[in-house]
Parts: sequence; structure tokens; C-alpha cells
Amino acid sequence: MGRILAVDYGTKRTGLAVTDEMQIIASGLTTVETKELLQFLKDYVSKENVEKIVVGLPKQMDNTASESEVYIQKFLVQLAKALPEIPVNRVDERFTSKMAFQTMIDSGLKKKQRKNKALIDEISATLILQSYLTSVQ
Repeated sequence: MGRILAVDYGTKRTGLAVTDEMQIIASGLTTVETKELLQFLKDYVSKENVEKIVVGLPKQMDNTASESEVYIQKFLVQLAKALPEIPVNRVDERFTSKMAFQTMIDSGLKKKQRKNKALIDEISATLILQSYLTSVQ
């Protein structure tokens, strides 16, 4: 089995999370500048056995696509060209940013640390990945 990599796509920064090889535990990987995302993913996949990529699917409360979906669709086209051998799944990412912020509070992070948007993005990617793992069990 290979790892599953999750992407919480943003126009400026993108949070990433990954499973262990047994696909049991979702852990935050890092946050990268979105302009460097494809190159980061290509480099990561060349070093690690990645079986699948999970990308967040932002939706409004009425189940329609969020504004950011336009940018994600462009990214997905580029991703398919860059890594055609790796399947991509989408996972509803509603509330992940709020849940990530609450996770930071619950874990005792100080107010200054909770302002770290990169950390929020990484935790959001972890929540997306955990949601995917739960849905396929």
C-alpha cells in the first residue's frame, strides 16, 4: 500500500497532509505556497509511494460549488498532466477551516500561534484526509 496525500488548496497557500504507508493515520505534512505546489507534489511523489491524492471540494451551505472551485479545477487539470498515474478523489471540505481553528484551541495553542494561517491550512488538509479515510472504511 502507498500513502494517501490530501490537498487543502488555496490561492496563496496550500495545506498538505499524508497517511502512513498502511493508510491508518492522517498527519499534517506541510503548507506550501500554491505557486510551488505542483513542483512540491512531483518531488514528493518521486521520493514517497503515493497511491492516491485527495483534494478538498469546497461547497456552500446549499451544496453549490464555492467560488474557489474555479481555481481548484484549473489545478486539477495541471495535476492530471503532471502526475497522470495517481488517481484523484474529492472530499467535501465544508467547515474544515473552522474545525482546524477549534482543534488549535482545544490543543492549547496560544492566541499568537492560532493566527498562523499556514498551520490552519495544514490541519484542514489533515481533517480532509481523515474524513476520506473514515468514508472508505
